[in-house]
Amino acid sequence: MNVSFACSAANDLYKVVSQSGSSCARFDTAREAIDHAAPGSGVLVLADGYPAARTQTDPAIYDSAVAKGVRLYVEYPSSVPGLEVGSPRTTEWERAVISSGVFGDQLPKLHILSISGCRYLPVKASDPMLVIARVAGFDTAVFGIPDTASPILFKLSDREVYVAATKLSGFVTGRYAPTKEWGILWQGILAMLDPSCDVTLKWTPTVRPAYSETDKLPADAERHAFAEAVSWYLNGRILVNDKENAEVEKQVLSGAETRPVPAAGEPVGDGSHGVLEGYAAGIDHDGSQRQRIPLRDDCNAEVAMALAVDDSPRSRRIAANLLRYIYVDSGMCGGVRGNPKHPAFGLIAWGAIAPLWTIANYGDDNARGILGTIVAQSCLGIDEWNPYVMRALLANLRTTGKLGFREDRVDIAPLEVNGWKHYADAENVNYSPHFDSYLWACNLWAYRQTGYKPFLESTRNAIRMTMEVFPNGWRWNDSIERARMLLCLAWLVRVEDTAEHRAWLKAVTDDLLAHQQPCGALPELLGGTGGGHYNIPASNEQYGVMETPLIQKNGDPATDQLYTTGFALLGLHEAAAATGDSQLKAAEDKLAAYLCRIQVRSKDVPYLNGTWFRAFDYKRWDYWASSADAGWGAWSAESGWGPAWITTILGLRLKGTNVWDLTSGIDIASHFSSQRKLLSENEGGPWRK
Repeated sequence: MNVSFACSAANDLYKVVSQSGSSCARFDTAREAIDHAAPGSGVLVLADGYPAARTQTDPAIYDSAVAKGVRLYVEYPSSVPGLEVGSPRTTEWERAVISSGVFGDQLPKLHILSISGCRYLPVKASDPMLVIARVAGFDTAVFGIPDTASPILFKLSDREVYVAATKLSGFVTGRYAPTKEWGILWQGILAMLDPSCDVTLKWTPTVRPAYSETDKLPADAERHAFAEAVSWYLNGRILVNDKENAEVEKQVLSGAETRPVPAAGEPVGDGSHGVLEGYAAGIDHDGSQRQRIPLRDDCNAEVAMALAVDDSPRSRRIAANLLRYIYVDSGMCGGVRGNPKHPAFGLIAWGAIAPLWTIANYGDDNARGILGTIVAQSCLGIDEWNPYVMRALLANLRTTGKLGFREDRVDIAPLEVNGWKHYADAENVNYSPHFDSYLWACNLWAYRQTGYKPFLESTRNAIRMTMEVFPNGWRWNDSIERARMLLCLAWLVRVEDTAEHRAWLKAVTDDLLAHQQPCGALPELLGGTGGGHYNIPASNEQYGVMETPLIQKNGDPATDQLYTTGFALLGLHEAAAATGDSQLKAAEDKLAAYLCRIQVRSKDVPYLNGTWFRAFDYKRWDYWASSADAGWGAWSAESGWGPAWITTILGLRLKGTNVWDLTSGIDIASHFSSQRKLLSENEGGPWRK
């Protein structure tokens, strides 16, 4: 390759080119590189000081390159001949977009790439090859490039000089995505500098899937995946320790939602102060990710569950501490929720500390908190929290309407104004398995444990009504809702094994599994237009302003490990156990193998090793999707929700059991009368202090 480099020996591009079989000269300064370059060759002046310092490029550098006939590539420069370069800006929702046809069919115009934590220099240039812009789309800017786009890669019109307004060469450390496309982009740039260049760039991403699509999985792949997931919970720096607890609480109270990841040497918490929500989707230029710091009921219970399935003393101790944190130390069950005379008695707060979190009572979050608790207690062999479980089940039941549907969330203020009887007497309909179906599952389980018929009757009616309008009457009519509906349908078969109930379960499983890929992936599909807060962006301006799917259109090859695949694994596991259906078991096995393959592996970013990112592109076999979600984008890693259920079900598969059978011995029935009596201290009217 007839190019030379002016950069550090640690520069990603230089290392990748060298490791790909090309021997290129490297110099410490641009002047040295140009002085030693042969006429007609290329010189790359790379941004070693990025993002703190711009690459020093005085006019003499450009002039000497022209005089010598050297093709020059400069990134993040201090100056560009004939152009006014502004002060650095930082992207928030912008992505890189191919803006010309120069890279051919493999990187066509409007193709989208990500540049992690991009700091760029605003500049006006004609005919740029790459721009930075806020655009909607999975991998194509479907609404075009907006006028506000800023050039990121362009050629000067009067000389063989290529300018990058940011650091493009940090693509390995910065985890720029998708991986394959960044190789194609750089091969194209190198060919501009040396037309005879035919190098194929190869490197191993610092954060990557555990296995390729075609690797033969080892016999112990599931056991290893489970162990790595447990290790992530223990070592992923998300367990709050004594030293940082006060500061975390202060940050949450201030309204902050993220923080930098703690240093590797910081102590690890033991669960006494809870577990953070996980990792935010944003990736910085150095490949790091910030932590999401809310302390949520559902995440804490689901992490307790996942750790309790592990047999190690440390995991079991942390799981027990997390349960105590939820029900006692965090306050999520205290205050008005601990006052029998208050209409909120028995409900569990969405999260701890800040009013944003403490005012809300989500039925689904309560349900997953309950499920996490009963699995954890069963594994730990304890019964300490049974009164709280019984209380929460009854509290959620009395804020569920006559038809068996519950509002998405019932906040403290309207609950005080209306009283719980207002919700119990309502005839509202909510065809949203995402919000309602796990409470239905909890109610069926509670009926099995207590024999209390209202748990069954209202739930069975709501499930019947929901199945009567399947699929087009469902709020989102998407993969998420199908995956979430499986659990209650499987447990309804457990409670009442009728032909009709089996037919309902089969209708949903057949529909969901009709799209399962040979690799086991369950693609994201949206049958409707979304609804409420969960919509596909309808313009470039809507990218990043709400909660959204990972796809822009059906056919985009993404799976969702936050909202879909973990719950599908749970649902298929319970459905196969309830019915004995070998086809459901085979589909479960395929999905489990897929999830083992796409689990995160990283030595360079160890606090991510063992988790699952929300998004995976099963055609690229890379972590990629439309990352438009305002809070939980493509590279987010939640401690609870899908990842916790993936971990748990992998563990239960190893133990040869399922949630229904595992939790059969939980004794909430002995607390039924006492908890009903406590709940009866409030008669259901508006709250009077």
